[in-house]
Amino acid sequence: MQVRESHVSIDVGQSTVSGVYARPDAPVATLVVAHGAGAGMDHPFLSGFTRALNDDGVATLRFNFPYREAGKRFPDRPPAAIEAWRAAMQEAAARSDGEPLWAAGKSFGGRMASMAVAEGMPAAGLVYLGYPLHPPGKPEKLRDEHLYGLTLPMLFLQGTRDTFATRELLESVVDRIGPNAVLDWQEGGDHSFSVKGLKRSADDVGASLAAPVTEFLRSHR
Repeated sequence: MQVRESHVSIDVGQSTVSGVYARPDAPVATLVVAHGAGAGMDHPFLSGFTRALNDDGVATLRFNFPYREAGKRFPDRPPAAIEAWRAAMQEAAARSDGEPLWAAGKSFGGRMASMAVAEGMPAAGLVYLGYPLHPPGKPEKLRDEHLYGLTLPMLFLQGTRDTFATRELLESVVDRIGPNAVLDWQEGGDHSFSVKGLKRSADDVGASLAAPVTEFLRSHR
């Protein structure tokens, strides 16, 4: 039976953003999940991912960034996105029962989570669903400097065909971060984790990533 989802409003500065919270019985952890730059929290990829996590015993809170809530296309600048991340984590903490509170995000959402943690936002760990290490075709423009000071557990789930992260470069970054960072390559996956020749809906693709994430969360209890 699917875990019941609750719609919530999260105060971010002078405005509010929407969220969807779901909590199974005695969750092993709570994972707060942010969307990527081009889609909101209700994209089937994210809903499939969080619902599969709920089935695996993980509570989730997925939320919109302010620009998405306002119907805008261009992502928020880091200060606004980080403020939204802090508010979402506080909302999740208020609903928790003391279980570990993790931050995760698809592409832009994951990078903003890591920047928020680098600026002091508390989290038990970070999960990246396709870390955007550099723009496609521009490996010289790395977005990695803030990662090297992070000592909390980090899981990088990355497709082997992801044009936002050259394989050799990402492996080098993860090695430099240290043993607290784990890189899990998803064979054949692109930036959306779609695999050529494998017909899957977006929610099925998202759901397929829940198992390695749950295993990582459980290994750091």
